[in-house]
Amino acid sequence: MTDEYKTIATESEGYYTEKRSKFLAFAHPVKTVDEVKGIIEKYRKKYYDARHVCYAYMLGAERKDFRANDDGEPSSTAGKPILGQINSNELTDILIVVVRYYGGVNLGTSGLIVAYREAAADAIAHASIETRQVEEIVKYSFAYPQMNDVMRIVKDLQPRIISQTYDNTCEIVLSIRKSGADELRKKLDSLL
Repeated sequence: MTDEYKTIATESEGYYTEKRSKFLAFAHPVKTVDEVKGIIEKYRKKYYDARHVCYAYMLGAERKDFRANDDGEPSSTAGKPILGQINSNELTDILIVVVRYYGGVNLGTSGLIVAYREAAADAIAHASIETRQVEEIVKYSFAYPQMNDVMRIVKDLQPRIISQTYDNTCEIVLSIRKSGADELRKKLDSLL
């Protein structure tokens, strides 16, 4: 199991034209299906006069939550090629919307596949892709006299400190790369 994934840092745009049909592509970093629905709705309103608003998204570090939508185009000619670009770039937590303005000439299924694929590829090409770590949260409660031992482990393993409270019983909440979470827990538990 890997504990890192690739996504885009910010929104980006792409463009493709074929036989007077225009394909406007928009890539967005997203985390939830609700966020995806909101963005798609925004494009449907903004480009109300467009013939099709097709999209594909991929969510989660495991890349198991995804969907492709042809929005009235012939089956598998729009959403699948967009999703194919997401997959070939190994991206996740991404939504790509492609808005098509019909130019009066039918492109045929292979022409549509190429057009949607190229528009999505252009949006990805204009995006800044970054690798992120899958992190796990570790909470640990301890007595105040153990403070130095706990902080020594934090210094060694370098987790990110999310919160800490110091009272009769102290608690520290840490975020660490998933592959290092078990080691962190073992070292903290060995202090008991």
